[in-house]
Amino acid sequence: MYDKELVAHKLLRWERAVSGFRLPSWENIPDIGLYMDQVIVLLTQYLSLITSPGDADEEEGSEHDSKLFSASAINNYVRLKLMPAPVKKKYYRVHIACLIMIFTLKQAMSINFVKELLSNELPEEDIQALYSDYIDKHHAAALLFTDIVRKSAKDVLDPEKSGDNLVSGFVIQEALIAGFSRVLTEKLVSLKDQSKDEVLRREVPR
Repeated sequence: MYDKELVAHKLLRWERAVSGFRLPSWENIPDIGLYMDQVIVLLTQYLSLITSPGDADEEEGSEHDSKLFSASAINNYVRLKLMPAPVKKKYYRVHIACLIMIFTLKQAMSINFVKELLSNELPEEDIQALYSDYIDKHHAAALLFTDIVRKSAKDVLDPEKSGDNLVSGFVIQEALIAGFSRVLTEKLVSLKDQSKDEVLRREVPR
């Protein structure tokens, strides 16, 4: 059973937090060379508001990887060439910007699909341009999403409405929306470098 009043309070609190949230600008990311433990502390400061405990390094397959951000996950992203390798075990602005994009994108898609969107072969100035555009899109998406949630949660937020299934129904609806969003995103990413004629040829008539 859910406490409807508590859920409504948390929804409004989360809406205010997310609406005012911004990823750090390129210029505000440290470029002094940080060691792994310092990078993990920094990522926690930057992203803990918008990450879920369910995101905790599940692709690593290790029962010891229970933190949202871990050395094993970051090392894996370097190995997969999702980001440049550290310089003498130190991480600079370009590395941290890549990690911010990786950790936020992997909430919506598998790490293999994230790899299709990011490349460690870009020069730093191109990664800077990509990241600056990314944080603007992230903020716009946050505002759009909070607006959608407020509309879909109107009965939960209405103190005059009651019913045992109001909150559970809303939770199920949000889970279904997340599923549809993930499927659509991965379908779109899979179109990268595809031949239009070949894709259309494979289409099943509807």
